Amino acid sequence: MVLGVWMIKLCLFLILVSKLSNAGYSTKLDFYPLPCERIECPDYELIESGKDYEIRLYNSAMWMSTPPIDDTSFFSGTTTGFQSLYNYRHGKNIYKEEIGMTVPVLAQVKPSDGPFSTSSFVVSFYIPKKNQPNPPPAKGLHLQKWSKTYVAVRQFSGFVIDDDIPKEAAALSASIAGTKWAEAVEKSQAADDTTVYKVAQYNSPSEFNNRVNEIWFTFDLDKASAI
Repeated sequence: MVLGVWMIKLCLFLILVSKLSNAGYSTKLDFYPLPCERIECPDYELIESGKDYEIRLYNSAMWMSTPPIDDTSFFSGTTTGFQSLYNYRHGKNIYKEEIGMTVPVLAQVKPSDGPFSTSSFVVSFYIPKKNQPNPPPAKGLHLQKWSKTYVAVRQFSGFVIDDDIPKEAAALSASIAGTKWAEAVEKSQAADDTTVYKVAQYNSPSEFNNRVNEIWFTFDLDKASAI
């Protein structure tokens, strides 16, 4: 409980710093997530590199996920989810097993319809390769197994704040507009009858420089082509 309060206070401080300094951050990064050179990340195949976007193909992988968290704030909702996954990694699971850190921390966002409405957030942790065959289960969390998944990606830097997310999602939509990928994203979301996107964060809250974040639109080419 004390750790959770400390983390919330730290994150609030970092968000304040971010609001003061994000104006100097670039939204054009090198795309390969540099934190993946030192922390394990899920493997992917680069399908296309366009102007301000990438198309990636992620193969089968296991993620541990929270149930949907309803909140008016991305920061608040994902902090709650991250705390559950932090505890999971540090032995709060059925096997009481410590699990190595991976990135990104992935937050699925189902946006609200208005500025003061509640959005839904699902926060996920990529299970390390050594644990993929038998991921430790945990009460209150569930495993998600990804099949072959295509992802449209836009990178941006700084600390993620609520105001940035819809802007970055709109920028990704604009970047892929007119491509076959935009059509596939639209059809895939229509098949699921929902509009969602994901926010991938690669850095610890204590890292101030060279932060890497991504907006993801996931889609299934087979599902999109079947409509």
